[in-house]
Amino acid sequence: MNYVHIVAVLAVLQFFFFGILVGRARASYGVKAPATAGHELFDRAFRVHMNTLEQLVGFLPALLIAAVYWPDAIVAGVGAVYLVGRFVYRRAYLADPGRRQVGFLLTVLPIFALLAAAVFGAVTRHAS
Repeated sequence: MNYVHIVAVLAVLQFFFFGILVGRARASYGVKAPATAGHELFDRAFRVHMNTLEQLVGFLPALLIAAVYWPDAIVAGVGAVYLVGRFVYRRAYLADPGRRQVGFLLTVLPIFALLAAAVFGAVTRHAS
């Protein structure tokens, strides 16, 4: 079983799930497409979704490249922290955007760890 690929698929599914929740918020708060702003709670759901997309752009390549050089279970474990962080971020942001720091850290720290692992693996493997 390739745990890294499972984490990658879960990250994409999480992104789509957050998008469905934006659609529900759009309907609940009467924000008609193509508007991307309206009711404050819709705006928060929309920003969580967009921030998730912004983070996903760095997360997926870092995850997949790190997995080339490091054990699957370790890389997947770091990726799982990212997934949990996204849910923590969403919950906090919807309640009070000023309290999103823990979720944000649980998202960006795994990305930076995976990026460092990817670069270190690429540099040391290339040098040998």
